[in-house]
Amino acid sequence: MGEHVNIVKPAALLVAATALAAGSTVAAVADSTPDGTRVTSVQQVADHVLAGHPKVLSSSADQVRYDGLTLTKAPQGRITAKDLACDYGHLCMIVKGTKFDFYKCQTWTVSNWTGDGPFTNNQTPGTVAKFFNQDGSVRWTSTAYQAGTATWDPIYSLRPC
Repeated sequence: MGEHVNIVKPAALLVAATALAAGSTVAAVADSTPDGTRVTSVQQVADHVLAGHPKVLSSSADQVRYDGLTLTKAPQGRITAKDLACDYGHLCMIVKGTKFDFYKCQTWTVSNWTGDGPFTNNQTPGTVAKFFNQDGSVRWTSTAYQAGTATWDPIYSLRPC
């Protein structure tokens, strides 16, 4: 089916031990870590969420790049719908003020995605992105090109293509 990629917060490691055996979880970036530490940049998120994760290609104060995903957080606040530029061939969304830009066809397990946010499916016309419930059933789909607002909870995994 494809590679599963997960990014897990340290406090969630015990809960997600079985998930880690199969992959990791892409967590929505929160304003603070489970231990209450205030997070002000994507680099701090990387320090707390991605420590030791081998898939991280690079990180800076406002961006973390993986093989197939780029996370971007506005340095002085939250990313908004106006910041949702999405390159051709990509599936982009904003979850909790952080832009997720998926560009690799694989299944991504996600956690801590709540609320509503904009999305853009700017992949090849007709490409179907699937968003899944906890039991693996399809919650909703988006056929490229499509843009709108989605409810992220309860999304547990997604496959951009």
